[in-house]
Amino acid sequence: QVQLVESGGGLVQAGGSLRLSCAASRAFSIDFMGWHRQAPGKQRELVARIATGGSTFYANSAKDRFTISRDNAKNTVTLQMNSLKPEDTAVYYCNVQSGLKSYWGQGTQVTVSS
Repeated sequence: QVQLVESGGGLVQAGGSLRLSCAASRAFSIDFMGWHRQAPGKQRELVARIATGGSTFYANSAKDRFTISRDNAKNTVTLQMNSLKPEDTAVYYCNVQSGLKSYWGQGTQVTVSS
């Protein structure tokens, strides 16, 4: 069983920055690593993801503000979030895809005050 351990959430003022990190409990074949978020009353949505080869995808809301990166040797993924807005407030979940399997972290709260 793979466990994903997240860190880095918290409270920040609008315009500030936060850095989220996620580490897999063991090494295994990973296709994609990414971050999703879920705001109260809304569906979970993909924020950004990165493939093993380094290609990235960003939701429109994250483009030009967030940067995703990964360390394949350490099985970690990081989301650098800049210029945060109140609408970025949500629980952020790390997600790892390996073939047909999908693993989720426990979630970390990000709150952006206006």
